[in-house]
Amino acid sequence: MDRRRLAVAGAVLAVLALYAVFVPWLSGVDDRVTDFAAARQGPSTSHWFGTDSAGRDLLVRSAAAIRTSLVIAAACALLATVIGAAVGTIAGLWGGPVDRVVMRSTDAINALPHLLLGIVIVAMFRGSLVAIVLSIALTHWTQVARIVRSEILGLRGRPYIDAAVLAGASRTHVITRHMVPAILPQALVAVVLLLPHAIWHESTLSFLGFGLPPHEPSLGTLLSEARSSLLLGGWWTLVFPAGILVLATVSVAAAGSALRAATVPPKPSELRL
Repeated sequence: MDRRRLAVAGAVLAVLALYAVFVPWLSGVDDRVTDFAAARQGPSTSHWFGTDSAGRDLLVRSAAAIRTSLVIAAACALLATVIGAAVGTIAGLWGGPVDRVVMRSTDAINALPHLLLGIVIVAMFRGSLVAIVLSIALTHWTQVARIVRSEILGLRGRPYIDAAVLAGASRTHVITRHMVPAILPQALVAVVLLLPHAIWHESTLSFLGFGLPPHEPSLGTLLSEARSSLLLGGWWTLVFPAGILVLATVSVAAAGSALRAATVPPKPSELRL
């Protein structure tokens, strides 16, 4: 079942990736060029997704938007995983007061409203791609830190770790040769599971006007632009970008869940005798 779900989610993501890469290239249309004479045209053979309020083709613009959103989400997920893995490793290895201070600080950050904190960070550097990535990454690393810390604590009592320490291996050697390979699968799963959260947060920030500037296509900016068109009957300006957003996040979430089920060993109570 998990393999089938992973295969379906992978196929959908592959189609979205091909759509995002090849449609703007094959169409030869610049998604930033406006044509007000063709504004708010409904779906047709000339414009499959219709046009927006500035006359731009939504099929091409949505492809550019999903590409931008996926790139931003991937950067956020990778950075959040790196930060979380580093914090979790420090807390798990040093233990004692260091562990308590680090994890209480993690709890404090986790208690803050993520969206509100992200808005505060982005508002200081409005329109900055780096600020968007940092605002999402700095609010989504806490769960990764908890997972990695738990894995490190479990590894510290393993016989082969004790044998490496008794043989004179340095802390760096134990971390790089034994602990990092052990936590790497969990980190990779964390990257995939963070992707849908990052996509939604980027879209929310752009929708609220704190993300990318309006001329830069992302799923959030397209949804923000659709608000005015909806009042004039332009339902397609919302339906197609929102459908792509839902399809992308559900597919990534399904792939992440399937990967987690495949990589996390079952509990003793779940094993069949």
